[in-house]
Amino acid sequence: MSIVPERARPWLVAVVATLAMSVSYLDRQTLAAIAPTVREKLLISHERFGWLTSAFALADLACAPVSGWLVDRVGARRALAFAVLLWSAVAAAHGLASSFAVLVVLRVALGAAEAPSFPAAAQTIRGALPPAQRSAGFGLLFTGSSIGAMVAAPLAVRITADHGFRYAFVGTAIVGLLWLPVWLVVTSGRPQAPRSEGPVARPALGPLLRKPAMLRQAIIVATSAPAIMLVMNWYPQYLTEASGVPKDAVGHYLWLPPLMFDASAVTFGFVASARDARREGASHWGLMLLAASMTATLALVPLAPGPWSRVVLAGVSMAGGGGMYVLGTADMMRRVPTELVATAGGLSAAVQSIVQIAASPILGRVLDRSHAWSGALVVLGALAIPGAVAFAWLPAEPARAGA
Repeated sequence: MSIVPERARPWLVAVVATLAMSVSYLDRQTLAAIAPTVREKLLISHERFGWLTSAFALADLACAPVSGWLVDRVGARRALAFAVLLWSAVAAAHGLASSFAVLVVLRVALGAAEAPSFPAAAQTIRGALPPAQRSAGFGLLFTGSSIGAMVAAPLAVRITADHGFRYAFVGTAIVGLLWLPVWLVVTSGRPQAPRSEGPVARPALGPLLRKPAMLRQAIIVATSAPAIMLVMNWYPQYLTEASGVPKDAVGHYLWLPPLMFDASAVTFGFVASARDARREGASHWGLMLLAASMTATLALVPLAPGPWSRVVLAGVSMAGGGGMYVLGTADMMRRVPTELVATAGGLSAAVQSIVQIAASPILGRVLDRSHAWSGALVVLGALAIPGAVAFAWLPAEPARAGA
């Protein structure tokens, strides 16, 4: 019998699933937070740092759809518990890295181990909350990634300053071990996804990929992820190189963009849920255009006069990206079959991985050769606008009953 009161369980489960995403992003963002120090100590160029980002994304791309399918088969409780144990060990092992090559192997392993995180968390939100509350639930879920990034920057930078960068990886990895018993308690007694009798069928990806809802979500992710990627993975280096911020001070600035992402994701999610409660299947294209306009403010960063104004504009862009993610995900989840929710989440995560694989090495090469950040900020920020226009223009099948 569960020790958690039944009335409190749905949102409590949603909160702890969100914290799993926080743990995931804390571990993956530690490298980005201390990138200036790691690059200096291990003699890694911008281009090679881009390949480290792509190595993680490539593993996530390969494993996310399959891991989503597996989560649909075995349930989020078991899948997420095992994944957190595995990726915490891999994250801690980053502290042993002695070269770029070793870091590449570890980033691949971390990307593979973290692949179930979003599909399992999305399945949890879909299963725990009633239909009218799910947009709000997905808004909460997307705060998990930015909470992890928000904690990673000051925590990893402080540990690096006090003890060295190797201890930063170990220190942040311990957080996953603290999360695990909480997850097991709040999900105790919850029904798991049904397991089939006999041979396990292959995932029916073809029909799912042909759904208009999947295309709309792919476009939203592909056009909002570049701006989010730049702020999450490259902004510590941008502040150090283009704004003159000392390496040991970037943590003082980088808490703000993830916080703004969180506030926006929750706000957009609750506004969309309120609209859903008033009218089932309500269109959110107006909200999507607003979110895209906010994301595009990244293009204004080169005009900002100092570090704080540049961080604030990056935060507005992150806030818009959070809104786009929430609205696109909620729209997709209410239009796909219940038994393929985690698979759809894995495919959505795969699109984000493709963006990182393609964009990160190119951005790194451009920076190594030109040291010009302005063009990247303008181009990656502006991409959000055509994505929102396509979302509003493309037709989508009706929402599924009860979704």
